[in-house]
Amino acid sequence: MKPYDPRRDFSGDARLLPIGAMAAFIGALSTGTAWLLLKAISLFTNLFFFQSLSTAPQSPAVHALGAWVIAVPVIGALMIGLIARFGSEQIRGHGIPEAIEAILFKRSAMSPKVAVLKPLASAIAIGSGGPFGAEGPIIMTGGAVGSLFAQHFHLSDAERKTLLVAGAVAGMTAVFGTPIAAVLLAVELLLFELRPRSLLPVAIACAVAGFLRPLLMEAGPLFPQQSPVLPPVALLSCALAGVLCGVMAWLLSTALYRVEDGFHQLPIHWMWWPALGALAIGVGGYFQPRALGVGYDVIGDLLQNHLAASVVATLLVAKAVMWLIALGSGTSGGVLAPLLMLGAGLGTVLGPYLPGGTPQVWPLVFMAATLGGMMRAPIMATVFAYELTHDANALLPVLAASVVSYGFTVITMHRSILTEKIARRGHHIYREYGIDPLERHSVEEVMTATPVSIDADARVDDVLASHFGAGQRHRAFPVTKGGAVLGMLDRAALEQAGDAVHVRELYGVNAPIVALRGETCRTVAIRLAVHGLERLPVVADAESRQLVGIISRSDMIKSSLALENEEHRRHRFRRFTLNP
Repeated sequence: MKPYDPRRDFSGDARLLPIGAMAAFIGALSTGTAWLLLKAISLFTNLFFFQSLSTAPQSPAVHALGAWVIAVPVIGALMIGLIARFGSEQIRGHGIPEAIEAILFKRSAMSPKVAVLKPLASAIAIGSGGPFGAEGPIIMTGGAVGSLFAQHFHLSDAERKTLLVAGAVAGMTAVFGTPIAAVLLAVELLLFELRPRSLLPVAIACAVAGFLRPLLMEAGPLFPQQSPVLPPVALLSCALAGVLCGVMAWLLSTALYRVEDGFHQLPIHWMWWPALGALAIGVGGYFQPRALGVGYDVIGDLLQNHLAASVVATLLVAKAVMWLIALGSGTSGGVLAPLLMLGAGLGTVLGPYLPGGTPQVWPLVFMAATLGGMMRAPIMATVFAYELTHDANALLPVLAASVVSYGFTVITMHRSILTEKIARRGHHIYREYGIDPLERHSVEEVMTATPVSIDADARVDDVLASHFGAGQRHRAFPVTKGGAVLGMLDRAALEQAGDAVHVRELYGVNAPIVALRGETCRTVAIRLAVHGLERLPVVADAESRQLVGIISRSDMIKSSLALENEEHRRHRFRRFTLNP
């Protein structure tokens, strides 16, 4: 029988308990914050378009302002420019790139200003007719809530990141009622890891937000519907839908940053750019009022096929142009709701011509595929579509179209609409997840199992001649007494020995820095980096410290050989032949 192996599938840590409790509290805070943001959007919508002090939901499309509606978004944009200039420039943009940047490059530390000014600016932008969604701002705001809460405790950067993401996706859960999709958004886009230490707290926060949501907002799916089961021929239509949505994602992303580049060429301060972009909102809203605002009601009508194709076509063009120009101007607003509307609109226009399904299912399929391709998160997009509608029959076509769209954008686009903004600020993000080869291999697999050691009772001058003379084989050697490790010894330590006669005199009572043979290479690599060492003695256990090997930085390279073989070496195990 083999001896007990203490290694685990996951790195279990008792700190999961307090971090999980914090995440539950943050989930509740983000739910309240999301409710306040939605109420603020309704408040500003009523103020701007109906001159009334009310938080009752109201669509800006039914205003009675006439041509004066062109001025409304400009007024809102001027307010946003002032807030960004004299408050915090971080409120500009659609929120998710800013959250990613804080996670990866700012130690997950966000400022109190962002927590207050981002929802305010977004509420003004959307309330004054901006064709944006509330999800980007609430992700940024919820993330700020989580980060600010975490900053009051003695936490690591990784733990603070977890709480930031927990707040962000709990806010998304509260807005859309999609807790599972929110967890997947965290995994596919925000966490940059898949570990219990982050997955569990994030899931707890989303669960809390999901249970609390009915207390503040209407329960149930936002867009309930039920589609029929599609025949096999619909797979071809799903593939075509995925390609078309991938093309649209490429066009929208490319156009957005072309517009942004155009604003950067203007000879005026960026504070005034949102006002110029808002002119497009005002003009577009004058000719197509239903393109104003978040447009959840429009998405619902598109999914139910309540709009004529000609109306949808003009709505698509107006929404796309307004959204691209306004967002490219640097105002504050999200991308999720506009993408949902544009995708659903494309599905409404093309659905009647696609074989294998009823027109009702295609707006949902195109909507999810657009989201999956644009954000490079196909699993999140699939589950998101289901949680928005509870349409189980649409899961399969939605998945097929989403992964095709995702594959198309991965091949044709270097970066997504989210990461392109961060890259323009000088930070490249690599979004592929993989198991670190240093984590896949233990010290025992790569160490030198027959190390040359130095006896602690040996004389210093003898060791200097025998181990560090002309025939020196290694730069440093482990020192042992009765088989137990006292430490490592190199030439510099010997030359500084002073009056010491025996090697044992060079060591105090402190336990030496060692590696355990069952530890992962990653754990030991971090230990080497922290202490600035080149090699460590490997011991059987921490108590006896019996020497069993030695591991160096160069040994760590061995763990990458298996990965190189898996990734780059191609093998053929069977050959097809016509001869028996």
